[in-house]
Amino acid sequence: MPRPTAAQLAYGSFTVLFSTLAMLLLSQTSSGIGIAVIAVAALALGLLVAMTVPMPKSRVVALQKPAEVAAAAPVTAEEPVAVVATSSQKAA
Repeated sequence: MPRPTAAQLAYGSFTVLFSTLAMLLLSQTSSGIGIAVIAVAALALGLLVAMTVPMPKSRVVALQKPAEVAAAAPVTAEEPVAVVATSSQKAA
């Protein structure tokens, strides 16, 4: 299992913190069982958010090194091309 990234830890932690605070303020509960239920719900929500943050994509590695590619395809010298001189002026 890969290690969580810094973004996953940050998003999960902020979700737990702010969702706990919001649920406690909105429910106005003061019982121990109510606070425990809210804490467990906030932890579950934070875990869900942390797991849905996209993981960084791995880089694509070249199959061959550039030197191997150059050695695999031999370079051939091109034959010289004859150039025909043309005159744009008419003979007088």
